[in-house]
Amino acid sequence: MDSDSRSRKRSASHMALSFPVIFLLSAHLGSEELQDLEEQIPTLTYDINEAEVVLGKVFRKERALFELRKRKLVTDEIDPLERSASATPDRKRAKLLTPALASSDIDSDTASEGEIQRRLIGPAPVAPKVKVVKLAWFTESVKAGEVLPLDDYVVYEGRKAPRTPVKAPQPLPAEKAADVMKRALADAGGLSSSPRPRSSQGRRGETYTSHPVRPALLRQTTSEHAIDTQLPPIPDYLHTTYSCQRPTPVHPPNEAFIEELTKIKTARTLTGDKIGVRAYSSAIATIAAYPYSFQTAQEVARLPGCGNKIALLFQEFKDTGGQLHEARADEADPKLAVLRLFYDIWGVAETTARDFYNHGWRDLDDVVEYGWDTLTRVQQIGVKYYDEFQLKIPRAEVEAIAGVIATHADRIRAGFEMVIVGGYRRGKRASGDVDVVLSHRDEGATLDFVGRVVVALERAGYITHTLSLSTTNSERGQAPVSWKGDAPKKAGAGFDTLDKALVVWQDPVWTTGEARNPNPHRRVDIIISPWKTAGCAVLGWTSGTTFQRDLRRYCKRERLLKFDSSGIRSRRDGSWVDLESGPDGAPAPDMLTAERRVFEGLGLEWRPPEERCTG
Repeated sequence: MDSDSRSRKRSASHMALSFPVIFLLSAHLGSEELQDLEEQIPTLTYDINEAEVVLGKVFRKERALFELRKRKLVTDEIDPLERSASATPDRKRAKLLTPALASSDIDSDTASEGEIQRRLIGPAPVAPKVKVVKLAWFTESVKAGEVLPLDDYVVYEGRKAPRTPVKAPQPLPAEKAADVMKRALADAGGLSSSPRPRSSQGRRGETYTSHPVRPALLRQTTSEHAIDTQLPPIPDYLHTTYSCQRPTPVHPPNEAFIEELTKIKTARTLTGDKIGVRAYSSAIATIAAYPYSFQTAQEVARLPGCGNKIALLFQEFKDTGGQLHEARADEADPKLAVLRLFYDIWGVAETTARDFYNHGWRDLDDVVEYGWDTLTRVQQIGVKYYDEFQLKIPRAEVEAIAGVIATHADRIRAGFEMVIVGGYRRGKRASGDVDVVLSHRDEGATLDFVGRVVVALERAGYITHTLSLSTTNSERGQAPVSWKGDAPKKAGAGFDTLDKALVVWQDPVWTTGEARNPNPHRRVDIIISPWKTAGCAVLGWTSGTTFQRDLRRYCKRERLLKFDSSGIRSRRDGSWVDLESGPDGAPAPDMLTAERRVFEGLGLEWRPPEERCTG
């Protein structure tokens, strides 16, 4: 059985199980584990208010209550005696106890047409229940091929407190409502291989109800309806969930809308909303690959990974002349402004930014005055050159820096080849840093080379600080590392094990009459790859973040391979897989040919760097 068949069989087996609506807690889950679980749960919702089961690594009632409170879900605990004594109501009683909601509380991403019609009838006499359940229930159910009873896995069970009543708007005519629902449900019904609900977890650690279907908002004018009947077909490549299979240009037709969504995604990043970040990243990658300018919200709703949530945001964007209320609110939020300031310090991730804020620090002066001795050396340099590191590097300067590195490398050992990677290679007009990959046909030349080139550049006055020098690849003799399974990574492990140097760069030559060097300090990454894996290095260090994420996911799901910039390994036996040598075993003639061979070997259509701008 080939890998495609296995993937389809695995997906089909998950879809065959009738799971309740599940909200997944991100606490204590690594990014890969979180992503894997999201892909496996067929009834996943991003709105905890919709969930029947809250799933996560939770083992105590107190922790379960904390997670619910954190997401603003108020519940009344169900007494264990009441739970055990309750009997399953008969069909007639079950119908009477079915809660009904106002139309503004119904999310078209998760409800069927029949369910909407049913839920619009009458008041809700009984509050729905929610159960916080151990993650093992889901994983063991999948393994067993059946949905196991919840009893042994329930950590907490409660009734959801009723929401503040909302006056229901006048319903649309039946035919119109059905049309809207069919369009909003297109993503789940036939365009996506994973028809999961698409709501959204809130910012600042809170969970907001996903945007309800508001008929006034999605009601179309006659001209808009006419446009919808003439919409261009969705390109075939957009029917895949892997952005590494799509052309994504640096300046897509809907770039202004993407910029607004990116602001919201950044706020979710700063507040630790991993699920929200992933949902927005997927939607942004899909929109960036769509080759036409949006004209109506329904055009957005039909795209995989977008659905009604993003469609409503586009409608708002269109109605307000290019604004999103949530993006404006995030920009005006003083806490988020501080978190952004800290997050932009080189060496500070979002968790560290929140730690700084929780210490009571509100600006760089606070960091220096109260926390300087607690910072790593990288973070201290990041603070020292904060303003200079915020300056973008023009393409001409990127090329000049790369040229100096190539010259010094060639002086040490003739025959080195170099590719400028990162945003420069994807076509950006200006870059945040400079990334270069160096390689040599003679494997002996790349062994321990990174230290030699850094010393040469330091002596020439170009490198002012060496913040990180990794020689992991040389330490193991440049042998491709075998895959060690899904064991946790060691602290400090990056996304590859290549030799590399992260340095601060300043051009030592200036022509002005100033006494001190006025040239700005720049961030530069120098990566050394053996020739046999240079294609993987160039591919990994060139592509956008979501492209890289989906490439790793594609390799895992569809090819049973482990990809990173230091090579490809088999998930069956851990062995290195050589996709860069020719049919006769001869090495690639150059680094760019090696990169093309990696695409071909993985069964992917070649995408030039300018088409990998997924963000």
